Amino acid sequence: MAALAPKCVGKWGAAAQGVDVVSWRSWRWDAVGQAGVLEIRIRARDNNGSYALCLLHEGKVLHYRIDKDKTGKLSIPEGKKFDTLWQASPSRGSRPESTVSFNPYEPDRVPWAADRGPQIEAMPMDTEVYESPYADPEEIRPKEVYLDRNLLTLEDKELGSGNFGTVKKGYYQMKKVVKTVAVKILKNEANDPALKDELLAEANVMQQLDNPYIVRMIGICEAESWMLVMEMAELGPLNKYLQQNRHVKDKNIIELVHQVSMGMKYLEECNFVHRDLAARNVLLVTQHYAKISDFGLSKALRADENYYKAQTHGKWPVKWYAPECINYYKFSSKSDVWSFGVLMWEAFSYGQKPYRGMKGSEVTTMLEKGERMGCPPGCPREMYDLMNLCWTYE
Repeated sequence: MAALAPKCVGKWGAAAQGVDVVSWRSWRWDAVGQAGVLEIRIRARDNNGSYALCLLHEGKVLHYRIDKDKTGKLSIPEGKKFDTLWQASPSRGSRPESTVSFNPYEPDRVPWAADRGPQIEAMPMDTEVYESPYADPEEIRPKEVYLDRNLLTLEDKELGSGNFGTVKKGYYQMKKVVKTVAVKILKNEANDPALKDELLAEANVMQQLDNPYIVRMIGICEAESWMLVMEMAELGPLNKYLQQNRHVKDKNIIELVHQVSMGMKYLEECNFVHRDLAARNVLLVTQHYAKISDFGLSKALRADENYYKAQTHGKWPVKWYAPECINYYKFSSKSDVWSFGVLMWEAFSYGQKPYRGMKGSEVTTMLEKGERMGCPPGCPREMYDLMNLCWTYE
């Protein structure tokens, strides 16, 4: 038995439908408005990332090419760039009175959205393209992963702490500019080789990743303590930010979890499982720009593997885990999708803790009975339906 994305599909495009649908090879929208029915079909044209967009309206057919640039942005030639295909749909901006819904399908898979429940309305999203504040690859990716301690300045104030040690704000002198950084500092007094190994393992994972929605590593510094130097996300963890800013609108929250889904889609494509996806590990660069962090539990899968099996039970965040993680120690992109559903629940409950007042064993029993957390107050029904799709288990 395992956690499943809808109809046994454990891919991020399926799990994050309504948030991110890029990974589907083919799908359609039907936009119904006062002017009639506008049918939109999109399919992959070739292997270089381009798509064909076909519009059928009142018997007229129009064809467009959508290209993907080196940063992953999509656009019609010479047009505005977007993060996802559905953002680029002409019906969104030109038909404000329309209700745009989508029905994802793949030729070799069951078109599940067509035979279960209502179609999900595509939620509004700010389509502003947020360029990474660390866009220069030469600056971000030094040839040597080990940094010069003399180029790193630390502030006294702690941003956070944990079993490993502390996180402090700092400044690192790079080739061209001084960058504000977050520095994870290993406990010096612990003298525990296991902590060092964990820090280096996390650095090894982060060194292999390069995505706008994942916190980038600047490098490692070996000095008075071992230090992991990362790019800074000034607003801090998503859960704490939402606890303190309950005025944030649903549209903004959807935008942020959409970005998380794109970062997780990238992780899956790179054959990594995160194993600790939670709102506390999503950091905000701005109110509209989220990045996934904390890869201490992450594992790389071989090309012939689709899951990681732990040998023993560890200090795990079980309330974010799918049942097979707890029962069989198995972790995969599917179990990350389950965690994404819990993260969504946290976000739409403005940083509340999931399964409040329950022990881990009680949560496991609840899930095995087929019970799930209720809809957060004020959460759009479409988003709660998506959470439940992430929590599918057979």
